[in-house]
Amino acid sequence: MLPRRDLYPGYDVLAKRDSPSWNAKTRAVLDERLRIGPETRRFFDEAEWPTIKAIADRIVPQPVDRADPVPVAALVDHKLATDTRDGYRNPELPEEREAWRLGLTALDAEAQARFGARFHELGTWAQDALLKSAEVGELTDAAWAGMPSNLFFHKRVLPDVVKAYYAHPTAWNEIGWGGPASPRGYVRMDFDRRDPWEAAEAKPGREDEAYEDNLLVGR
Repeated sequence: MLPRRDLYPGYDVLAKRDSPSWNAKTRAVLDERLRIGPETRRFFDEAEWPTIKAIADRIVPQPVDRADPVPVAALVDHKLATDTRDGYRNPELPEEREAWRLGLTALDAEAQARFGARFHELGTWAQDALLKSAEVGELTDAAWAGMPSNLFFHKRVLPDVVKAYYAHPTAWNEIGWGGPASPRGYVRMDFDRRDPWEAAEAKPGREDEAYEDNLLVGR
């Protein structure tokens, strides 16, 4: 796990909820996402759930002191439960839900064969070793049922997990993003300039100034 590094002190994107920066659609989408808790599960079964959570922890590890961690696995589960598809896929991959079921079963099989335990039971070094092997297509257990492990990693694991992380307000606060559908628009487009409704990045020695500025965002 990583220590917290707060580049946007005092910034809370949710303070913009009722400001002119957001519209009704943005508020509705965010309300739906915020109802998803870390253990919200409708698609993955009891065997798959700890595996997807362990994968999410390795792809997007979060600070240990974060009070409101992004429920990454639950957001991926929500995407699959609602059958929200990308609209395209590699022809060597099955459809998204089948690909995830195959991939999680196969990773557990590979973990058992190489280390004698399920994927979520392994230490981080062993988990990373398996994911790196999947990344380059070196995992070929029969449980993959012909699905290339590198395609599963690059076309399902990375995009689904990373997009889930950055779809959440906690991640938006981390990177100082104001959220989608900003009716105000952006005017100050030059380097190192920002509109007053954007988050202020903490400069060395000027953290207090950024904190004060960020408390005003959304007002």
